[in-house]
Amino acid sequence: MFTIRYLGRGGIKAVSGPGIACCKTPNRPISRIREPGPPCVHRDPDIPGEAPPLTTAKQAGAAKKAATSKSAKDYTAHHLQVLEGLEAVRKRPGMYIGSTDGRGLMHCVWEIIDNAVDEALGGHGSRIEVVLHADGSVEVRDNGRGVPVDIEPRTGLTGVELVYTRLHAGGKFGSGSYTASGGLHGVGASVVNALSARMDVQVDRGGKTYAMSFRRGEPGAFSDVSGTQGAPSPTNDFTPYVQTSALDVIGKTRRGVTGTRVRYWADPQIFTKDATFDDVSLRDRARQTSFLIPGLALVIRDERGEEPHEETFLHEGGISEFCEYLATDPPVTPVWRLEGTHHFTETVPVLDDKGHMVSTEVERECHVDVALRWGTGYDTTVKSFVNIIATPKGGTHLSGFEMALLKVVRKQLELNARKLKVGNDKVEKDDILAGLTAVVTVRLAEPQFEGQTKEVLGTPAVRSIVAKVVERELTAALTSRKRDDKAAAALVLEKIVAEMKARISARQHKETQRKKNALESSSLPAKLADCRSNDTERTELFIVEGDSALGTAKLARSSDYQALLPIRGKILNVQKASIADMLKNAECAAIIQVIGAGSGRTFDLDAVRYGKVIIMTDADVDGAHIRTLLLTLFFRYMRPLIEAGRVYAAVPPLHRIEVVNPGSKKNELLYTYSEAEMRKTVGALTRRGKTIKQPLQRYKGLGEMDADQLAETTMDPRHRTLRRVTVEAAARAEEVFELLMGNEVAPRKEFIVTSAATLDRERIDA
Repeated sequence: MFTIRYLGRGGIKAVSGPGIACCKTPNRPISRIREPGPPCVHRDPDIPGEAPPLTTAKQAGAAKKAATSKSAKDYTAHHLQVLEGLEAVRKRPGMYIGSTDGRGLMHCVWEIIDNAVDEALGGHGSRIEVVLHADGSVEVRDNGRGVPVDIEPRTGLTGVELVYTRLHAGGKFGSGSYTASGGLHGVGASVVNALSARMDVQVDRGGKTYAMSFRRGEPGAFSDVSGTQGAPSPTNDFTPYVQTSALDVIGKTRRGVTGTRVRYWADPQIFTKDATFDDVSLRDRARQTSFLIPGLALVIRDERGEEPHEETFLHEGGISEFCEYLATDPPVTPVWRLEGTHHFTETVPVLDDKGHMVSTEVERECHVDVALRWGTGYDTTVKSFVNIIATPKGGTHLSGFEMALLKVVRKQLELNARKLKVGNDKVEKDDILAGLTAVVTVRLAEPQFEGQTKEVLGTPAVRSIVAKVVERELTAALTSRKRDDKAAAALVLEKIVAEMKARISARQHKETQRKKNALESSSLPAKLADCRSNDTERTELFIVEGDSALGTAKLARSSDYQALLPIRGKILNVQKASIADMLKNAECAAIIQVIGAGSGRTFDLDAVRYGKVIIMTDADVDGAHIRTLLLTLFFRYMRPLIEAGRVYAAVPPLHRIEVVNPGSKKNELLYTYSEAEMRKTVGALTRRGKTIKQPLQRYKGLGEMDADQLAETTMDPRHRTLRRVTVEAAARAEEVFELLMGNEVAPRKEFIVTSAATLDRERIDA
């Protein structure tokens, strides 16, 4: 605490406190004096006690300089840390596997599986088994060549220990072991080992079975291996190797039998508690790989449940069959296969005989294989792969494909401009991609990826090679003289022109609408009861069912930030209808207009007028149907809103229980949200001797509530319950919407018939 005394205009008479200048130093900026100095010899008779030590500005500056010099001397090379070996992986796991949640846990599985797939890709294996054990471990078995078991001369380690304990060690650095592979950086197996509480590796080679175990990347022996302690577990006694490692021979195999088995337990010290293996994505990945490597059998066995479940994936049709599998709409063209091989040169560091890196110009071979087809729909599905590794964020191969696609189609439209009535308009990439399903794969040695997660291909030469192959082969398909190909080419060009004209028409309509909005005071529907606030962080739009619910909701809402939009009954099923029919529908158009961000591909999440969109329908079958129709509209034409977690479903109560209190005490109101909860609550109240007013009120609709009840149970953020609508897997969600709301009646009928036995009939509001 400082005490400051003033002497008129003469400046500071006395300042007491730590780090303050002498009391005889007038008008001195106090903020410049920071360090304490020798005691001041002056005293102020008006301040009781002796003044604390004070310093002059010069003394404070010298003290500060000395302290700064001291702190610089304290920071030396001794403060620097060097993480060696697998320590860096455990210290920064996100750098190698992306995250430490379920996504990173699955990435470790992919790393081990990809090593087995690389063997199959090179023609050395035909079967891979993945087992999810009941104890939480994962085991990957293959019948490839097996990890080398001999001694590597430079390190003196066996091939098994080298691969699983050293970063950037393996046979994928241009040694000739793999012409094309998914594992390229030599860190996958060792990273998984470092992040595992335990890893067991068994190799079949030369008529023998070799084995080695690791704990958090350190080689050694577990007690269960020698048979002295139970089943394999990371908690068993472990003895690390001190001087030399041992690759034990634990059995014999038949002649010619080779392969590798890797079993590991993810380390709970690294991964989050809620990280779990996703068996659905595991099966999807296995199915995808079986398409990319025809003839490879992948077996997924899940032993975690009460009954083990096993599924085998084997496809002989390659990416043509994959393309047909991905496509969900009727075809406009058959599946066209575009293949070609080109060579390119690049300068890369290569290990010489002495183990030194030498920049060398090498010739590479890049094989391009593309399968594509157009359908009657408008969604685009393009999957890209490099050496069977998925590249969800694309890269040079995908940009080359899209560049060639645009060039070829524009040229064909130019040659057929009069016939197709193209006019002066220019086709864009989105016009061509509408309804396209394609699988783009390239195979080459040592591709350049961005990061260990391999989501983006960066090899520059691949762009031009893919573009050349696609341009040559697609031109041949579109100009073919065969009757079927000729008819398909005409249909796809007509579809692309129609899409282009629809885009231009929509743009013109949008521009017209913008001009109209600028002239009019408001373009929002008259039935919208808007809120006063423009802050999207707070505002909420309630879509309510009918005018009766609207009247009550108007009294229950907070008009400052809650807006209401009533809809009349059941809106159009947009899963069956076209875009034009959807826009003609008054209710759909009103919802799109009120949200204010457009629809479909032009939807702009930043332009949404409300922070939350809440569907508030009655708690009956009709209300559930209306909610499903609304969610179909959001999923089909405003999907980013769902993906951002901004769509909610209100949860109104089903019953109101009024507990009669004795005397003048006000009766207590309780709300329940299901039949089971109501019976449980009534039973508990009866046992306590409480009197319940009969009959119990069963809400058939929101209009039966008064404003206070609706606000308390459904609209007031302090008391209400909301269900957030999320899309965890867009492809799987789209399948469900297509099944329940699509044009095909037969699959929906079959689903209803087969699911009837599991339906809880008490949930039917009849």
